[in-house]
Amino acid sequence: MTTIDGRERARTYDYTDLPGLMSLMTGDEKHGPAATSTLDVLWVLYDRVLRVGPEGKDDPGRDRFLLSKGHGPMAYYAVLAAKGFVPVEWLPGFGSYDSPLGHHPDRVLVPGAEIGSGSLGHGLPIAVGTALGLRAQGLGEPRVWVLIGDAELDEGSNHEAIAFAGPAGLENLHTVVVDNSSASHARPGGITARFEAAGWSAVAVDGRDHEALYAAFTAPHPGRPHVVVARVEAKHA
Repeated sequence: MTTIDGRERARTYDYTDLPGLMSLMTGDEKHGPAATSTLDVLWVLYDRVLRVGPEGKDDPGRDRFLLSKGHGPMAYYAVLAAKGFVPVEWLPGFGSYDSPLGHHPDRVLVPGAEIGSGSLGHGLPIAVGTALGLRAQGLGEPRVWVLIGDAELDEGSNHEAIAFAGPAGLENLHTVVVDNSSASHARPGGITARFEAAGWSAVAVDGRDHEALYAAFTAPHPGRPHVVVARVEAKHA
């Protein structure tokens, strides 16, 4: 907290603070590459794209962000702390018995988390169901975002979701695939080709370039779901 004229004001954080916030969390170093690969995507989404904040985290009209790549959630927690969803003071207790910040996010314990995640292949199907649910309720403004890893595309559940969402015209559905070359099985034509074949709007960009990410995230895609493949340095995580 900082003090101005005797009044307390919560400290604000920016992108340069994220490494320091992440360094407060120890005990899951094996998933460090999985966390750092998502850092730029998460920051651009929460800083410039998602229409959701700590005060409106339960607002029916909010955007929904689903972290499917829930193993190694340190970058996610750092961004949530920077944006005021969770107290920074929680970060050093990451992974401890009584901490709400577990090695996989728990939607019941982590303010702002839409789903419990970590098991590969669940997030995109849940996002499809969320988009359908919003449509059924007549809520056309909220957008659904889901972040998955390239290795998750080895899971068949994702391909069923991809195949359904395109013909269903789920325009409010947005997927970000963080591609750090950790998948076991190659895809002819690349990841974007798989989505495009199912009727999605698709674009691949440098996953460390904030302006390129923002342009890709906000690109129009009328009548179709949209996927952004964010390519980062190769890591086996």
